[in-house]
Amino acid sequence: MNRLDWNQLHAFLETADTGSLSAAARKLGLTQPTLSRQVAAIEASLGVTLFERVGKAMTLTAAGLDLLEHARAMGAAAESLTLAATGRAQAVEGVVTVSASDIVATCLLPPLVRAMRQQARGIAIELIASDALSDLRRREADIAVRNVKPEQPDLIARFIREATAPFYAAESWVRAHGHPRSAADAAGPAFVGSDRSGRYLAFLHHHGLPVTEASFSCYVDHSTTHWALVQQGLGIGAMMEEIAAATPGVVRVLDDVPPLRFPIWLVTHRELRTSRRIRTVFDGLAEGLAAAAA
Repeated sequence: MNRLDWNQLHAFLETADTGSLSAAARKLGLTQPTLSRQVAAIEASLGVTLFERVGKAMTLTAAGLDLLEHARAMGAAAESLTLAATGRAQAVEGVVTVSASDIVATCLLPPLVRAMRQQARGIAIELIASDALSDLRRREADIAVRNVKPEQPDLIARFIREATAPFYAAESWVRAHGHPRSAADAAGPAFVGSDRSGRYLAFLHHHGLPVTEASFSCYVDHSTTHWALVQQGLGIGAMMEEIAAATPGVVRVLDDVPPLRFPIWLVTHRELRTSRRIRTVFDGLAEGLAAAAA
């Protein structure tokens, strides 16, 4: 293998980030043929295929994924050297992508983003609001807020805290239907369902609630819409305690039923060790999410 050329390495990184030769070329101020030659050159130098070319898209191969973090570490080292030489080593700039469930992205993250922007104005945060898990290894996000611990050994995970989610209903619903307090009281009232496959029904059964399919007034598989339906008086639903506390017009019901409990994990890839902007956002999110319950 020949000694790596920095321009070729830069071409590889930008193509991996943007997913296309044309976008990477625009970002680097090059023509697309020039960038394509640099990508081909680094593939030839390394002796592996880094990208699969599907139409205009450039998708990382397994070999490309394996080498990406090493390339990022080299790029970060070169960038740090440049910053130090120009007296800008303390600058923290760039975009950091954060994925979270739609309810967390909507209700918990905006004030944390505002606080981080006040502290590090060079950082722009892109939020991905989705109940699906982002694939950090394929760079769908830099940081993810999850309720399960990742199993991949090359990801960095920090346990933030255990969250609680009691059951709530709209005040108007309680006035019309009464205030159920015990698990036995759950046999009659309407619930807002989250799926029609039976998983949510089994989940409620696991927590001792004697509900049936007939208990559900409606279904929705997104937590923000689920919460909106609860607020509109469609029935009972569970919600994180801190989010419910900030929501007017709802009241806790099934008070004698223990709240649902689940962990909050903050997950990122190994670039946390070399990227100051990712570490800045990661630490800010960790502190803010830990304090959110208070």
